[in-house]
Amino acid sequence: MTHIISVLVNNHSGVLSRVVGLFSRRGYNIESIAVGTTEQNDQSRITLTVDGDDYVITQIIRQLSKLYDVIKVQDVGKFPNVSRELVLVKVEINSSTRDDIMHIVDTFRGKVIDISLDSIIIEMTGDTEKVEAFIKLIKQFQVRELTRTGLITLERGNRILKEYEEEL
Repeated sequence: MTHIISVLVNNHSGVLSRVVGLFSRRGYNIESIAVGTTEQNDQSRITLTVDGDDYVITQIIRQLSKLYDVIKVQDVGKFPNVSRELVLVKVEINSSTRDDIMHIVDTFRGKVIDISLDSIIIEMTGDTEKVEAFIKLIKQFQVRELTRTGLITLERGNRILKEYEEEL
């Protein structure tokens, strides 16, 4: 089962390395990872997407909570949330493919962020299923490059990560 783990950390060098190292040492795979500063510049939020049963996830959360500079850890995927990821795709275009590509971009509410005579760069955001569907359709054309972020998420409603009560 896929879980979305949010880790609030002090924004210091080496923190991300320690978090990722914990997964590596225990043989757990990270499906996606996204990191960025929060509303407070001295803190960062690490969003990890990992597969595992409830026991494994509980162990991961306990181990992460013990790391120096970790403020809070929560499996936010079990609560109602809003999750998004970003994909950038460079596609080869010509006069015969331009309209078809633009139709796909419009359908997925994507955005053209760069265009030249022979290529186009598309930005598209959405949940993982939407991103996967977009990539599947756009791959019928000549995709030159593709990159995507990891999943980022926030819980719906008023609760914030810092205010979660300890559940372990």
